[in-house]
Amino acid sequence: MSDASKTGEHTTHPHSLLQAFQSLLYMLVIALFILTFVVQPFLIPSASMEPTLLVGDFLLVNKQISAQHFPALAPTNVIRRGDIIVFHYPVNPSKYLVKRVVGVPGDRLHLRDGHVFLDGRALTEPYTVYRPAAPDSYRDDFPQVDRAYPAVDSRWWIQMHTLVSQGVLTIPADSYFVLGDNRNDSEDSRYWGLVPREAIVGKPFLIYFSMNQAKADPAAGLSSTAALQTDGIVRHHGLATSLLYFARWERSLRIVR
Repeated sequence: MSDASKTGEHTTHPHSLLQAFQSLLYMLVIALFILTFVVQPFLIPSASMEPTLLVGDFLLVNKQISAQHFPALAPTNVIRRGDIIVFHYPVNPSKYLVKRVVGVPGDRLHLRDGHVFLDGRALTEPYTVYRPAAPDSYRDDFPQVDRAYPAVDSRWWIQMHTLVSQGVLTIPADSYFVLGDNRNDSEDSRYWGLVPREAIVGKPFLIYFSMNQAKADPAAGLSSTAALQTDGIVRHHGLATSLLYFARWERSLRIVR
């Protein structure tokens, strides 16, 4: 009888270690595959999609829509009017933007008083808000090609002239017109143009976490009392309450629509 048997000790078989290593490797490969081809996390940095998406929302984005190398795995590759999409910013492809699709290829689109019309009929948009803003005829009565506007990308300005007829923009193939839900505070297709199909990363489907836009009070320093700005109101709290207000817990695991 071996010494290990006599003392009640057990040895770890090399084969068991190899199996454990293989299992870990498989999990890492699956996780990498999911992050590369299926889902990807994103953070909302601006207010252009309020109230649907808030600054500080963390999103999971379904990337199967752009899985061109795996078409069999892409049941969500159809982009419909009303979908929210994440895409490479046409002016600077290294940046990501998130907006809502309001126009698809073939649509004849124009805006009047900030409201979208397709083929002459008003589009129903229950998700939009029109917060008070300074008058802007280009923003509210799009398209306008009678004169140049400083806020409009020059390349889009040139392309727009080829797509506009009698005050209506016709959306070409494999291109999408997107707007922010916060309609009066959004830089979108009106200003920099259409989103090409190949620039679309995917569709956000879940808010998995939402961080409050808390601002520390400089006078508080690093003490246990913090100043939080919530809904525009600054409140002083103890450490425990500050942790509670750190996140918008009610928005966690919310489906994006």
